[in-house]
Amino acid sequence: MLHARALFLCQCPGSSSTARLVAAPCSFLHTAHIKMAAAAANPAAVRRAEEVVEREMSGRDASHDAAHALRVRDLALSLAAEQGLSSPDRLLIVELAALLHDVGDYKYTKDNAEDMSIVERFLEEVGLEEGQREEIVAIITGMGFKNEVSKKLNAEPTLEFAIVQDADRLDAIGAIGIARCFTYGGSKNSSLHDPKVLPRDNLSKEKYMSKEEKQTSINHFHEKLFKLKDMMKTEAGKKRAEKRHKFMENFVSEFYEEWSGKA
Repeated sequence: MLHARALFLCQCPGSSSTARLVAAPCSFLHTAHIKMAAAAANPAAVRRAEEVVEREMSGRDASHDAAHALRVRDLALSLAAEQGLSSPDRLLIVELAALLHDVGDYKYTKDNAEDMSIVERFLEEVGLEEGQREEIVAIITGMGFKNEVSKKLNAEPTLEFAIVQDADRLDAIGAIGIARCFTYGGSKNSSLHDPKVLPRDNLSKEKYMSKEEKQTSINHFHEKLFKLKDMMKTEAGKKRAEKRHKFMENFVSEFYEEWSGKA
């Protein structure tokens, strides 16, 4: 039903004209309904989580800013809808984990280590039960690519875990993934490409996380981004990844053609 359309009332901002019926994808309406269901379980917690994200991630480059967290939240709720997850309590876990997943990202800490203190303190302050807090923290600490590089998973691959992880990985590939890759590389003064610097094979967790090794933005496609399609865990995530993966393949092929002067 992803391509079905439904009618709903719409009025343009600033317009005094009467509301009119317009067509919108049913998937959009379904996702909006899921978002409302998640917020209904604890609307104050969701609202405050959005505030934490805006505050803690506002000074970062655009590859891992608040907009990224909000996109991952929307993707996660959309995937949840496609996977049939509808319990407000379960959706709350998905939404909060997706929103907060990069607040303590190691790439933006001084000691190159993941910092969960802000998230853990927030989850206590909003009054979540201990089991809910532990589940959200487990998803966040276990969902990173670095953990699968090291074959170490800190969280059981529950449906909620898979949904949040797939949503984050979808935002890392496709058109937005390309933009994020070069944005992050630029923020670290990385070269676009250097034929003398080859992509690293069999990356260890330590090498992947290292801020010292010289790398190029284009190598990130080979070391990580091209691998994500086959690492998706939900059927909905796998389907969406196909299109985004193909877009990246075409881009990188064109990049090499232009770099070499052939195009």
